[in-house]
Amino acid sequence: MTGGYDFKTIENKWQEEWKNRAACLATADTSRPKYYVLEMLPYPSGALHMGHVRNYSIGDALARYKRMRGFNVLHPMGWDAFGLPAENAAIKNRIHPRRWTSDNIASMKRQFERFGFSYDWSKELSTCQPEYYRWNQWLFLKMLERGLAYRKNSRVNWCPACQTVLANEQVVEGCCWRHEGTPVEQKELEQWFFRITQYADQLLQDMEKLTRWPERVLTMQRNWIGKSTGAEVQFAVAGLKESITVFTTRLDTIYGATAVLVAAEHPLVKKLLEGVAGSADILGNIGRLQVRRPGAAAGETEKEGVFTGRFAVNPFNGEQVPIWVANFVLMEYGTGAVMSVPAHDQRDFEFAGKYRLPVRVVVEPAGGTHGAQRLDAAFTDYGELVNSGPFTGLASEEAIRKMAGHAAKKKFGRVSTTYRIKDWGVSRQRYWGTPIPILYCAKCGIVPVPYEELPVLLPEDVEITGLGHSPLQDAPDFLRATCPRCQGPAERETDTMDTFVDSSWYFFRYTNPAYPELPVEPSAVNYWFPIDQYIGGVEHAILHLIYSRFFAKVMRDLGLTQVDEPVARLFTQGMVIKDGAKMSKSKGNLVDPDEMVERYGSDTTRLYSLFAAPPEKDLEWNEAGVEGVYRFLSRVYRLVDRHAGELRKVPSARPAAADVSGEDRNLLRKLHQTIRRITADFEGRWHFNTDIAASMELVNLLYNLEGKITPAILRETLETLIKLLSPFAPYLAQELWQELGHSEDLLAVEWPSFDPVLAKEEELEVIVQVNGRLRSKIRVQEGLSQDELKELALADPRIAHITNGQRVLKTIVVPNKLVNIVLAMPR
Repeated sequence: MTGGYDFKTIENKWQEEWKNRAACLATADTSRPKYYVLEMLPYPSGALHMGHVRNYSIGDALARYKRMRGFNVLHPMGWDAFGLPAENAAIKNRIHPRRWTSDNIASMKRQFERFGFSYDWSKELSTCQPEYYRWNQWLFLKMLERGLAYRKNSRVNWCPACQTVLANEQVVEGCCWRHEGTPVEQKELEQWFFRITQYADQLLQDMEKLTRWPERVLTMQRNWIGKSTGAEVQFAVAGLKESITVFTTRLDTIYGATAVLVAAEHPLVKKLLEGVAGSADILGNIGRLQVRRPGAAAGETEKEGVFTGRFAVNPFNGEQVPIWVANFVLMEYGTGAVMSVPAHDQRDFEFAGKYRLPVRVVVEPAGGTHGAQRLDAAFTDYGELVNSGPFTGLASEEAIRKMAGHAAKKKFGRVSTTYRIKDWGVSRQRYWGTPIPILYCAKCGIVPVPYEELPVLLPEDVEITGLGHSPLQDAPDFLRATCPRCQGPAERETDTMDTFVDSSWYFFRYTNPAYPELPVEPSAVNYWFPIDQYIGGVEHAILHLIYSRFFAKVMRDLGLTQVDEPVARLFTQGMVIKDGAKMSKSKGNLVDPDEMVERYGSDTTRLYSLFAAPPEKDLEWNEAGVEGVYRFLSRVYRLVDRHAGELRKVPSARPAAADVSGEDRNLLRKLHQTIRRITADFEGRWHFNTDIAASMELVNLLYNLEGKITPAILRETLETLIKLLSPFAPYLAQELWQELGHSEDLLAVEWPSFDPVLAKEEELEVIVQVNGRLRSKIRVQEGLSQDELKELALADPRIAHITNGQRVLKTIVVPNKLVNIVLAMPR
């Protein structure tokens, strides 16, 4: 590197200076407005990647800006430290997960410090420490007392690679969220669950409060919660005493039902096959359906089914229809059984086509008809009922209401609401997680561990193989316990908690991570919450972001907080990609942040991550762009370094704005426009890329005017430029601030304000169109009224020539930008 910008010396110097930095320590202070900015805490994998750098650079820029605006800022950092990767690494490297995790935390913390992120390290927490996970256990027991935690035998998602259970939210396209391409299997296991469904309506209703969340995230959550209001209808099974309850949101189509479809896991399947010829073969075919890809979108699954040999009776018309097992009917949705109406549901239409089931039209478009035409696709809209007995002729909405009333009166149906979201299975058959605080006693049954015995510590002396079962089952000192009720022998639960429990409430603990009495200090939470700005990836929309909202409501109901929604504003940043793909080891396109810092410096790496694309968009990595940002910072350094000695002697005060003219005036105008732009972006859209570009334009102008401006104006401009750059390139900014004779930390320096008079363009160019075509450009004063702009446009000689003798129909004016004169067209 050349040009005098010795970033290594500068960054090492200030990194040492900033250890235990007082300006970053956050305590409650009611004399100032508070601001809680938080990036999602990282898993300590051992090294930051460029996606991390971008994410944390966004949050740190905001934290620095808010501090300079006078806010009392909480900007903490911690570690989501439990989890399967540590356990797998322990197996591979023959090292204990705690040591592997601790070493990784130390390594990543050094990286954070090298990048100069302004965290309050006094608030640091690690979820694998007993001081933290004891409160996971405390919350589990409180939820158990309230019926929000419970145990049941359940068919669960099992990842053969992880050798553990996955929540529904952790199954992506039928595969494990950690192991792309590994199909998830189904198993029957005794599991612990959190009753998140009890809060489903609150989770939906409170989305109205999330006015500063991305609509994309809210849509994903609404779809995942999946509230459906419809009806449950009982179809009696011909020849048996049992009946099948189906759920439907389109009761108006029930006269078009030509089959009943049940999930392969439906509890009545085996009963249906009793006494049916060939039942063994049928059962085998059904088993084949059960290896479908769980979690795959039903609309993307090839429709397959097996006829059970049984029929069900439609209670509305007495018609017998065949009962099929279908792979796209999900046991976890509704009742696990649906009526198949091929004419009015596209999945049923495809299924009927494959298996030659009848297609019967019972709803036609209002005012229209399908007639005798063969349907090419299902008609799924509301319309007018046909072929529907006494309900023929009714509109769909009225028919649904009357048919539901009829079903209720005849006692074969009722109005019902169902949800796609299911209770959260939190049991995991692995070692590196929070032990579930439960004992099993032959005499007393399931017994909670007493609060005074928390935390139940994770034993250190275990052999971790990753095969078959939890290693805690082979740790007798952990396994054996005494029942607190009868004092007899008992065994501990050997499953550990889903690590998403750890990250569902950590942001509350940050407010006082050492509080010994409860999971949170209520007064600290009341002061700091809600989180003013939360930053992380959209991939967490239906995992962490739903779980954290659920936990917030549970903790509110436990009286720990008064918080309904923990996050006021959510920002989801784009990915960092290279060669057209997301960076990953498998694709061989990773960029090592440490290598970038070594070659270009932390400031350059941070600044490039914010400059290369708007933060909500994906960033395509381009090393030539990194070099360009380095050259820009080098130019800033050389410019200040060249003038610092003389400027330190120049008084800070400059002449009044009215007394500034010439090139000084031009420079001040650009400076105050830049302040206005960057300030507006921090308060609004966060287009940091254009803010950095504006700073580059200002530097270009400084170079062009060098030697033509007075020392007082140069000093003001350079000092303000340094302040504007400090959220993005803090090391260089602090160094140059000191070079200009200042000793205070820039975090304690007031953010510059712009002067509207100075920021105002004296003249600007307005486009003049005639009938939408560019005809002229005029120079005008900024801020003219629409009538004034119209008058000037019509007076322009080129426009006057065109409009002479023509009738002006109207004039469209966009202030400061455009005038479009619309003329009557000649006949």
